Amino acid sequence: MLENNAESTFNETNLENDFLLLEFQNNSDETKRFERDIDSTFIQLHFCLRGNCKFHFNNGSYTFDVLDEHSILLYNPQQKLPINLEIRPKTTLISLLVSIKKFHALFSKEAGYIPFLSENNSNKKYYDDSIIKPTVLIVLQQIINANINSSIKDLYIKGKIYELLSLHFQKDETISGEYCPFLVDEREVTKIRTAKDIVIARMAEPPTLQELSNEVGINLKKLKEGFKQIYGDTVYSFLFDYKMEHARKLLESNQYNVNEVGLQIGYSTASHFIAAFKKKFGTTPKQYVLSLNN
Repeated sequence: MLENNAESTFNETNLENDFLLLEFQNNSDETKRFERDIDSTFIQLHFCLRGNCKFHFNNGSYTFDVLDEHSILLYNPQQKLPINLEIRPKTTLISLLVSIKKFHALFSKEAGYIPFLSENNSNKKYYDDSIIKPTVLIVLQQIINANINSSIKDLYIKGKIYELLSLHFQKDETISGEYCPFLVDEREVTKIRTAKDIVIARMAEPPTLQELSNEVGINLKKLKEGFKQIYGDTVYSFLFDYKMEHARKLLESNQYNVNEVGLQIGYSTASHFIAAFKKKFGTTPKQYVLSLNN
């Protein structure tokens, strides 16, 4: 772990859930080491403002350098990519660690939508090495040199990170279509989204997974894996959460009693609905309605 002293510093800022900023400055004449576990759901973006650093993977059997004014993007859904980093003398590095779900929520109109399902890419690591744009370098320097009152510094840094991401992934105006830094297979994405719409529309009597895969024209394995990549959950766990949220809104409308709400979302007995609602929200439907009235 890189230790803070007069010549080297490390700062970590938790911007939001599943969204971290790491800042490294090694002003010494010695190489510093930093290690951290990162699970496979995270994208890593590393920006080297000056100097250079080296990443080690697979117990040192594979390494690559991040050079001066270069950035790298790493993502591998099949295995962890722990950070094992050599920070060379006179090096400044800024790293962003963001979950795939959070990341794509920033680029999509539909939160949780993750268009990374193409046949060629869904089971492979994604790697990108590029020169840092001048506009991005300016924002990175502003983050490093931020001298803001502590009460608003986190807000300032978060704003700069969003600016950084928007500039880094800004598409070339000559390229048409919605930009996303990952390649996509739009046909499979469309099928997965259709499957989601079907289970919502038939929430009271949802199809089996096999029936669903047949209806949308995608094999069962791709349906299950793709759905979890896009929506961050299994089909039926997603449906359970959706049904409970829908039930909560129906109760808030004061137009239906508990039995009626349960029937609308597919529970034939009130007791089963009450148990499910309590599991989700920690209170019974009746208690929830009473709390609204109070």
